[in-house]
Amino acid sequence: MRVTMASAAARPGRANEDFTGAVPTAAVLIDGAGIPGSESICRHGVAWYASRLGGSLLSLLSLAPDRSLPALLAEAIEQVTDDHRDTCDVADPISPSATVAILRLSDGLIEHLVLGDSVLVLDRADGAPVVVSDPREVTISRSYQAALEAVVADSDEYHRILRDLRANRNQPGGFWVAKDAPQAAGEAITGSCPVSELTGAVLLSNGASRVVDRFRLADWPGVLAVLASRGPAEVIRRVRQAEARDAVAADDATIAHCTDFVVG
Repeated sequence: MRVTMASAAARPGRANEDFTGAVPTAAVLIDGAGIPGSESICRHGVAWYASRLGGSLLSLLSLAPDRSLPALLAEAIEQVTDDHRDTCDVADPISPSATVAILRLSDGLIEHLVLGDSVLVLDRADGAPVVVSDPREVTISRSYQAALEAVVADSDEYHRILRDLRANRNQPGGFWVAKDAPQAAGEAITGSCPVSELTGAVLLSNGASRVVDRFRLADWPGVLAVLASRGPAEVIRRVRQAEARDAVAADDATIAHCTDFVVG
């Protein structure tokens, strides 16, 4: 499997809270999440959490190819939580968390997992792309949007509303992300298909998927065409242009484009 990756922080001088990496038969994308004030809860930070979770997943994907993707994600969450539970308040609603996308080549199948608002697109050999996403966080966030827009950004009330939103994480009827609860992995969106049905796949953080779902710069076939001809950095460049044009705050943007699946 060939994987081409690109990642860009929201702005120069700021830590990139996304992570992506690959091993010969799998690719992982992590989109870290946190809000101001979390430094008092976790001394490590969101970027640390995202890279630690991604590294644990890549190791487990290499060492335990026969285990299910949710089982591997659950173990990775537990490992990272154990790494900082003695120094940080891992259960606090604003402690670092992350969304996850995984793609794995296994026994003639392409398996996938999505937890949170990262996006995975399967490029089918015959037919339209299949977009795999988890809409729960977006759906719940929309219910808080009016309240957030009615107060001053970064004010105490703004952060109180964000805390209320984050309290829906990893709760029945809420949305699920990687944080401190391994059981969240069981809520992930998963699936598989024969390798022969695909020509490629792409994993995107929500800062990169806005090329389609926010800015409407292209549809998914169009994005796949750009990836094939000019690579993931070009997609991110177009997102940055749209953010500047529309005065939209930039977000970390990361893409892993997977092609050349080989069954062996």
